[in-house]
Amino acid sequence: MTHQFPVKVYYEDTDMGGVVYYANYLRFIERARSEIVEELGVDQNAMKADGLIFVVTRVVADYLAPARLGDVLFVKTDHRVTSPLRWVFDQAVWRGDQCLFKAEVTAVCMTVAGRPTRLPAELRARLA
Repeated sequence: MTHQFPVKVYYEDTDMGGVVYYANYLRFIERARSEIVEELGVDQNAMKADGLIFVVTRVVADYLAPARLGDVLFVKTDHRVTSPLRWVFDQAVWRGDQCLFKAEVTAVCMTVAGRPTRLPAELRARLA
């Protein structure tokens, strides 16, 4: 299941040299994941009201080439449930046909008290 999310690089995303600040790639891929969750029909506010939240537990990232002020990028995301507890996202930021950044992100579902719990059954069924 592949998802694409557009991103434009604004001044606020860059350092003094006009290059995207490294931590902002994490913001870009977070936005893409948020869109996926929403498109799957998951209401995170309702989840929280039920005492559940998603938490990122692991990120492995590779910075391959710089993005610059004014670039039009897209985040390509493939995702899968690897266990009843883990949702893994393979994400990459592209400018045209050039991959600039890659990350593998693991998210889990937790109670608001901080205890790991199964991903919601409805979500697991949608992703199966």
